[in-house]
Amino acid sequence: MEASLLGAFMASASVFCVLLEYPHSPVRLAIAGPVVRRFLMGISMGLTAIAIIYSPWGRQSGAHINPSVSLAFLRLGKIQLWDAIFYIAAQLAGASWGMLSVVPFLKAELANPAVLYIVTVPGRQGTWVALVAEFVLSFGMMYAVLCLSSHLRLSRYTGVVVAFLLVIFVTFEAPFSGMSINPARTFGSAITAHVWTGFWIYVLAPTFGMLAAAEVYLWSK
Repeated sequence: MEASLLGAFMASASVFCVLLEYPHSPVRLAIAGPVVRRFLMGISMGLTAIAIIYSPWGRQSGAHINPSVSLAFLRLGKIQLWDAIFYIAAQLAGASWGMLSVVPFLKAELANPAVLYIVTVPGRQGTWVALVAEFVLSFGMMYAVLCLSSHLRLSRYTGVVVAFLLVIFVTFEAPFSGMSINPARTFGSAITAHVWTGFWIYVLAPTFGMLAAAEVYLWSK
């Protein structure tokens, strides 16, 4: 389930990125402003996240779809070590499968430098800005999820808040790091594009950011 859910997320991200960023796409030609295109990309990913989180499979697996989330839940004692290992293995496989499933249909478009298999790499501001940005966003996302999901009346809205945050993050933060906050998501693009620039950032920053959120959550209880 986790593999399929993250695969669907990657496929959706690929298709919408081609629509919004491929130079010959009618949508790209109609919308010149990069901020508007990132906003539309954020909405697309937010709606995809809602569909995944509230789907029957998403409810059953918990819709982690992110190794850093699984590690944070491991730290909180919500899953066991073997669960975390299989979650992460499935997420890495699913992210790769999701990208590869789209390549036969959109190979030229995905390979175009404007899309480049939706890889996440540091922006012009450099490595350390990308590292800090990924850490802060990962911390914020995980802490919001933990606070909402443990609230009796607000837990049902956790997926909606996740989607809202994705819209904000993609719109305003993407130029700094590509907005990953997910090692498996970055891995799926990197292994398909053979682009590993700054890959360590997208492993360490989300993982430590979400583990830090788990620690703060435990401390604040």
